[in-house]
Amino acid sequence: PDVIGLMQKIRDFNEFNESNDPYGEHDFGKVTWYGRAVYWKIDYYNDKLTCFEEPLSPTCKRVMTVMLAEEY
Repeated sequence: PDVIGLMQKIRDFNEFNESNDPYGEHDFGKVTWYGRAVYWKIDYYNDKLTCFEEPLSPTCKRVMTVMLAEEY
């Protein structure tokens, strides 16, 4: 019910460690929101959003997906 609050909680997420972020990319996380597990994932696409792109590419566009854990 509070999308703005959920987005802030995702922005504030900083619990990255070796077990949940082995490559140090900080592109996936899990938070609890209103008692429910929520996953978020950042993917990297080309400027036309048609295929994946390297994160450091100057044409890279980042897309974040947010979903309930049970939707995964």
